[in-house]
Amino acid sequence: MEASHITFLGAFVAGLLSFLSPCVLPLIPSFITYITGLSFTELQSEHPTHEVRQQTILHTLLFISGFTVVFVLLGASATFIGGLMQEHMVAIRRVGGVLIVLFGIHLTGLFPIKFLLGEKRIALHRKPVGYAGSFFVGLAFAAGWTPCIGPILASILMVAAAEETVAHGIALLLTYSMGLAIPFFLAALAMHQFLVVFNRFKKYIRIFEIVTGVFLVIVGVMVFTNYLTVLSRYTTIWFGE
Repeated sequence: MEASHITFLGAFVAGLLSFLSPCVLPLIPSFITYITGLSFTELQSEHPTHEVRQQTILHTLLFISGFTVVFVLLGASATFIGGLMQEHMVAIRRVGGVLIVLFGIHLTGLFPIKFLLGEKRIALHRKPVGYAGSFFVGLAFAAGWTPCIGPILASILMVAAAEETVAHGIALLLTYSMGLAIPFFLAALAMHQFLVVFNRFKKYIRIFEIVTGVFLVIVGVMVFTNYLTVLSRYTTIWFGE
């Protein structure tokens, strides 16, 4: 497995951890009722009608497309800016590594960082009408970070800034988006089952927050030390690639 594959795996895991964060997971039912316009009773039915299922799928996919567009554009921008500052890449990588470690420590709760504690999300009190509205809500969701998802996304963007091409940065953030989008889509399709699982899982949310923090600390150390490049050499020898 090459270092690029490991990086993409890390991006997908980061997306999944964003979904499991205390800022996102408890709000999933509210998000889905908001974007679909369906009642909570209709969504949590064990056997939803064809119309309910179709409406849920279309609205959810458009919502996912909205936040994916923003993430991908951010990834492209981060890589482009990183490319312009190629001669300072070592310094950028090290600073990025330190910041990722600090973000990780913040998420564990050991050392809260003040500027990450305030809410940073855009509140939409009234959803724009129709299917296009779900797309715009997705844009707003991506543009308005909460303290939980912000450090994770910022860490992935720092990794994207060190990528060699804009295409790699886009692919990295697209992978992150899929880590967040796939469980969101599955939750929308099976709301009844999601609520059953969530009620059992919610007492462990704090543990997953700590796991996310540790994950970011490890990523930050690997970015700072450029360990992914070293790992790439070893995996090339091991797997003959």
